[in-house]
Amino acid sequence: MPPLLPHVRQTRSGLLVIGGTGPSPARLSECARGAGFVVAADSGLDSCVAAGVVPDLVVGDMDSLSDPALLGGFPAERVLLFPRDKDETDTEIGLRILHERGWGHVTIAGGAGGRIDHLLGVAGLFEREAPPARWITGREDLLLVSGEAVFPGWAGSTVSVFPVGDQAAELHSEGLKWPLDGLELRRGFCGISNVAEADPVLIRVGFGKLLVVHSFE
Repeated sequence: MPPLLPHVRQTRSGLLVIGGTGPSPARLSECARGAGFVVAADSGLDSCVAAGVVPDLVVGDMDSLSDPALLGGFPAERVLLFPRDKDETDTEIGLRILHERGWGHVTIAGGAGGRIDHLLGVAGLFEREAPPARWITGREDLLLVSGEAVFPGWAGSTVSVFPVGDQAAELHSEGLKWPLDGLELRRGFCGISNVAEADPVLIRVGFGKLLVVHSFE
């Protein structure tokens, strides 16, 4: 199991568990212990149940929840039901509610292994004004980086970077096989399949933001 990263543990951190392939039950449980508030969106509740995690709030239209009876274990004020015909996905609803309630540092768990449109929809959330900070699937850990971030325990694993917004520039890295120094990544360009050769890895972004993808399997 890859370590949870110290630089993403903050007092006002929230966890949004969504449907699709996500971290193992053991890792999801660890993520929940490091979060101040946990929201399950629709079938994200199934993942919570499997991991022994009791969410603080359940949201969504529940069209993919395995058993509606699971909602019976929660008081009415902890379940927010929405119609299937709506302008937001259940993931968008969960992220919005977490931000509205003051949980500005949000980790999304799940969302892989299904329809490509849903996958792209979650990835697109990082382009917004109030993005998530992190996204954990079954095989990847995606982190939004502005400024400088240090990643322990990555030696030997694959690292890719994508610009968020129009451009990410003034880049610097330490511990990667192919340094990011001097690169200027514009929208539509990326750095795929770099390799972490040292521990820890350091990535610095002087201008803009990067979505850093750590593949741990």
